Amino acid sequence: MLYNFGSHKIVEFSKSKNFFSKLKKQKRKKIIQCHGVFDLVHPGHIRHFAHCKTKADILVVSVTPDIFIKKGTYRPLIPEKMRASNLAALELVDYVVIDKNKLPHKLLELIKPNFFAKGMEYFLNSNPLTEKEKQIVEKNGGKMIFSPGDFVMSSTKLITESKIDLKYEKLKALMDVEKINFGDLKKILNSLQDIKVHVVGDTIIDTNHKCDVIGGLHKTPTLSIARSHSQDFLGGAAIVASHFRSFTKNVVFTTVFNNDQKGRFAKKEIRKSKIKLNQIVETGRNTTNKNSYFVDKHKLLKVDEVNNSSILNSSIEKIKKLIKKEKNKLVVLSDFRHGIFNKQTVSIFLKAINKNSFKVADSQVASRWGNIVDFKKFDLITPTEREARYALFEQDLPIRTLSNELLIKSQAKNLILKLGSRGLISLNKKRNDYVVLDPFVNNLVDSNGAGDAMLAYSSATLFKTKSLIIASIVGLLAASCKCEKEGNVPIKISDISNKINEIEKILN
Repeated sequence: MLYNFGSHKIVEFSKSKNFFSKLKKQKRKKIIQCHGVFDLVHPGHIRHFAHCKTKADILVVSVTPDIFIKKGTYRPLIPEKMRASNLAALELVDYVVIDKNKLPHKLLELIKPNFFAKGMEYFLNSNPLTEKEKQIVEKNGGKMIFSPGDFVMSSTKLITESKIDLKYEKLKALMDVEKINFGDLKKILNSLQDIKVHVVGDTIIDTNHKCDVIGGLHKTPTLSIARSHSQDFLGGAAIVASHFRSFTKNVVFTTVFNNDQKGRFAKKEIRKSKIKLNQIVETGRNTTNKNSYFVDKHKLLKVDEVNNSSILNSSIEKIKKLIKKEKNKLVVLSDFRHGIFNKQTVSIFLKAINKNSFKVADSQVASRWGNIVDFKKFDLITPTEREARYALFEQDLPIRTLSNELLIKSQAKNLILKLGSRGLISLNKKRNDYVVLDPFVNNLVDSNGAGDAMLAYSSATLFKTKSLIIASIVGLLAASCKCEKEGNVPIKISDISNKINEIEKILN
């Protein structure tokens, strides 16, 4: 198992002082320490470690934690536990410590190495941080040394210039942490069938128009197209409810839409799925309709027919009563900011939810009008990266820092941050380590609705297993399956099981 390989060489930060103090006294051996990110272990690192081993008996490599790495928005490429495991697998390395701080100063005080080794580039370029490290080491009777620098490589340059695919390795490593196999994943999927869920949110009808290009007009830069075929799909919170219905019979959906043409389609499709529908009708409010125009697989244009004004007070009161009435243990507020949710109504609906219920919020908004932070103290929130940046007004934060800041501000217990083609990153309130996964899409057909599939399966799995790791895996598998299907259609357990079989064959 990846994380267990070399685990006897990985020393916890909190135990490092006593561990290395005893080691020096008992073994009477000298310790040399070096520190870095080690996002990729390359020949330059190996030469550095080899040089260190010529100077002392025991080589300790300390690793910068994920949260403090500022080498790029999505760095590190490899999570801290996997980086530690990679280093522990090397014969040259005796012990590995994942630091808990931004700089190694505290750990140097704890370990008190006889030598602290850095690359020659730090000797050639004056750096106040290096000078501070030197002072700490010498204060404790140690010595700063520098490797020859005869072979210099950069992990950042290698990562930047090369496309590195580690999706299967990351998946296997996380499964090893949870001590589960692919058979266990399938059992967990089947266990979701008895979950009772109440979805509250905006109904949207997504209409895909297939078109052919006729040509362009000569006098203006206008493209002329002919529509050949149109097809309606359930969207918004309605498709979220449909995703839940694909694996459990116990789904209640509370929403607001009119009895117009698109509303009648929505009602028919929802009832056909055997979802219990609580429809609140506002006659002056047209059903939200989002139109996408395609030529082949390319989306040319999107035209939305929406009313984003707040629903009537009478409708708010009806939804509040329905939330109180429904005794389902899993409650999902699916916000597309088309009238049902705003700061006022979120607070009203939250108070109506049973205290024992598992609360999930998803705010899928493409503008600054919606804010996932409005949903305070939820068990799980599942925003996109863009939505997270809007919520925090932060454009430049690295993704791990962004996740941590959003978790704190929202006061959520769990966060799954959707990263589109990059997969996801998840974070639990009580744990400081991140879940990082890449998507498993072999043939991208249509990514629309991938977030809805992830929301349904990840929230149900987290509710059932209490494991954010397993929830993230199942949610991403569901999203990957959706990307391989045209239209926003519900994902079945069998779809995910087939995807699991596919991955299992690759890894075996």
